[in-house]
Formats: sequence, structure tokens, C-alpha cells
Amino acid sequence: MANLEARYRDPTAQNPSKATTSGGSGVCMMSTTWRDEQHPSFINFISSFLSANSFRLNFVPIAPDFIFNCGGLSVAFIFVTNLDCKCISPMFSRVQKMKGQFAHLYVVVVLPTKEQNELFVHSYFKYGMELGKPTFVPVEDLEMGFEKIVKIAISRGVCKRQDVITKLKAERKQSVQAMDIFLQVLTSIPGIENHDANALNQAIGSIEAIAKASKEYILQNTDLSADKAEIISRFFRDPNFYMSPKINRSEKQMI
Repeated sequence: MANLEARYRDPTAQNPSKATTSGGSGVCMMSTTWRDEQHPSFINFISSFLSANSFRLNFVPIAPDFIFNCGGLSVAFIFVTNLDCKCISPMFSRVQKMKGQFAHLYVVVVLPTKEQNELFVHSYFKYGMELGKPTFVPVEDLEMGFEKIVKIAISRGVCKRQDVITKLKAERKQSVQAMDIFLQVLTSIPGIENHDANALNQAIGSIEAIAKASKEYILQNTDLSADKAEIISRFFRDPNFYMSPKINRSEKQMI
């Protein structure tokens, strides 16, 4: 046992979260069934490695071997640590079942020998697997396998956060563009300035709502003068008013 425990690398030697992002913290759920099948020294390695990367470890009765919650995204993993002829059929049956249950599923398989690698490749096509559905990740040893798992989980979490940020930026851009159009429409009304348009937007809302608002309602809910409230009300209700030629202030000053 002493030799087995000594073979594991220092879990703090590599830190994938620092290599990819400083925000790699999250939650790792480990299957109690999978845990009980592993050597205690490897579980200790996993615990230390997760702690070094700011992950909290929970042992729970789950179907996958691991589920990582990172960056608002859940990523499931099947971790095959000892591939042989007896476990091939159950493994691929399990993969087929779980790929329909988890949107983000990865299968990490430890293949330290040429014979195991050939067995895996032959079985992969024998059991009708589709490339990338799910993604299989072959590795040479246990530690590398778990390090890959953590790196994948962190990378997917980073991508998720970036997608959210991109979406928020796009929504913000659309909001600014919509506000610009709103201001252009309202300030095209004679006598209405940006301050007036902003006041109408905050108190009443959309152009459609402003068009339906009465003079009295505008006066009650904004700081606009009676003359401006009258102009807005007439602009949206009286075709003769909004279709008549207007002279803006700059043109008037030139005259």
C-alpha cells in the first residue's frame, strides 16, 4: 500500500484553474458507488486536487461518476479507471443511457497499455458510438484523467460565463439603440428636447404609450409644461398638426 500511495503526484503541483481562469471555483459531486470502488489514496489525491483548485467536494448517490457545477453550468463525467473485457459492455450501455440524460457528458478512460487501447478502439465501433456523442477522452493514468476532468469542467464554465457576458452586451447594445430611436422620434416633435423625452420614457414608457396618453396624464406624471403636453397630445392625434411644415429653432435663428 505504501508503494501505491507514493505513485500519486502532488495534487498542488498543477493548477488548471490558475492556468485558465482565476474564477475556477465550483462544486464537484462524486458518486459514492464510484468512490467505494477506488483506492483510498486516489480519493485523497482527488480531494486535495479539488481543494487546490477551489472546488468543494460532495459525495452523493448520482448516476454519473462526477458532476461539476462550474460557472453556472453542470458537466457530467464517466471516469473508467480500469478497462477490461468484463466492463466493456456495461460501460457502453451506461454511456448510451446517460448521453440522453445529460447535455454535457464526457467519458474519461484510462488506457495505460497498448492492449487496453486496442480493446477500447475495437469496442468503440463495435457498440456503435458516434464521434463526439459523447466525447471520449483517453488518458494514460489516473491522475492525468482527473486533471483532464477538472480542466474540461473549468473550460466549459468559462465558456458559459463568456456566453452570458456576450449576451448581456448584445442586449445592452440593443437597448441603447432602441433608446436612440426613441429620442430621435420624440425630439422630432417641435419644442421637445432630450430632457423631455427622457422624462416621458421614465414616467410613461414606450412611444405607443405616450401616443395614447392624454394631456392631463402627461402633466400629472412629468415635469413638462402645459404647452409641451398639448403639443405631444396634438402630435399623435391631429394629422393636420404633425403633417404641417415645421421650422426648427436653428433655421429660425438663421432667418
